[in-house]
Amino acid sequence: MNKSSRRKFIKGGIFAAIGLTFLDSLWFEKYIIDWNYFDISKSAKNKIKFIQISDLHINELKSFHESIAEKINSKKPDIIFITGDSVDSTDKIESLNKFLELIDTSIRKYAITGNWEYWGNVNLDKLKAVYSNNNCELLINENRSVKIKDREISIIGIDDLVGGEADFPKAVENLKKTDTTIVLSHCPVHRDIITKQKGDLKIDLVLSGHTHGGQITLLGMVPFKPRGSGKYLKGWYKNSDLKMYISKGIGTSILPIRFGARAEMVEMEV
Repeated sequence: MNKSSRRKFIKGGIFAAIGLTFLDSLWFEKYIIDWNYFDISKSAKNKIKFIQISDLHINELKSFHESIAEKINSKKPDIIFITGDSVDSTDKIESLNKFLELIDTSIRKYAITGNWEYWGNVNLDKLKAVYSNNNCELLINENRSVKIKDREISIIGIDDLVGGEADFPKAVENLKKTDTTIVLSHCPVHRDIITKQKGDLKIDLVLSGHTHGGQITLLGMVPFKPRGSGKYLKGWYKNSDLKMYISKGIGTSILPIRFGARAEMVEMEV
């Protein structure tokens, strides 16, 4: 190979690498969803299956949303937890409604707010109504007890820490003691506050989102994490008695790309 051919070959390789990187960040990591399953049940009997949907940031219903809904229905979860940042503005609520309508209405659903529901001035009354029409309760510093498979679990839904008025003490008022307690809190750094406020309350799991797993990572480095992330990024944190899982979520914010932070759906049994 002569020098001219070698230069063309190297240049072609560079352009191909750049093209593949753009394809990966603009399409693959956004739309090819990583489904992760975990079994954290205390017993092999009467396991309760839930699916976590986080950070949809839905603008319009797309085919990959339809695929997500279809897969959720095929997995037949007992509960769905929606952990904030579903929409960035009130006019996107109808797209969220179209997505939720694709999911089996009989599945109980519980949702919380994220920072973008506030930063985007989303009409929370309209959002709550759409959730309600799809068998979903929007919990803002509230709790619920649910009976499933001869078991009872408690769900604590906290308002967003950054945009809203997160109030853990209010959220646990009149909380019924059950064998499993799950906290939904959009910003993972709120875990540190809950740890100080929970007293003797036994919490089995905190579910968060918000970080998008960094959304864009370079050689393992994360140039930017949104306020409310703290030291947390993605996946499991089990370094205290307050076990937490952070989903990388589905959508994107600010920039419509993901790199090194593939979109994620989470399935667990407790």
